[in-house]
Amino acid sequence: MLAGGVAIFAFVLGLLTAALVRRPAREGDPATGIWLWTLGLGLPLATLAALTVYGLVMGERLLPRETPDLVTVEAEARQWAWSFAYSDAPGLVTVDVLHIPAGLPVDVRITSVDVVHSFWVPRLAGKLDAIPGHVNVLRIEAQAPGTYAGQSAEFSGTGYREHTFTVEAHGPAAWNAFLQGAP
Repeated sequence: MLAGGVAIFAFVLGLLTAALVRRPAREGDPATGIWLWTLGLGLPLATLAALTVYGLVMGERLLPRETPDLVTVEAEARQWAWSFAYSDAPGLVTVDVLHIPAGLPVDVRITSVDVVHSFWVPRLAGKLDAIPGHVNVLRIEAQAPGTYAGQSAEFSGTGYREHTFTVEAHGPAAWNAFLQGAP
């Protein structure tokens, strides 16, 4: 996106420079119509179409769909903590640390017990609100094992900036050990 924005900016500056040094257009000059239709209408339409296609493809990837290797986690927000329950290990609950398997899709079912919070792990997925009495589902997937920072990015009272959590992505052996309750 940055490269595309820089390229468009440079192109527009080039057009501006050409317009400033070019002789004034005369009435009925066919070159004026070509510039107007191709660069005034064609370029913005092509750019917006490309951005729309890109947005639809990326949005489709984020939709939670059933897959055979899907992991489901219940995330519950409250001032000022997150608790996570794992469908593959009933009774296992962690606070402020979400454990997930690396390389597998994870549906996080997000809700809140008090006010609206926001579940956000910038390196893994977009932001989704945790709303009392409602469950929102966010698909996340860590490509590699590691630690990822999470944030509640919704103003939900004094102290919301410190409402953070971490996501620990485990390899297959470490994930199985976690589900069995091994430290």
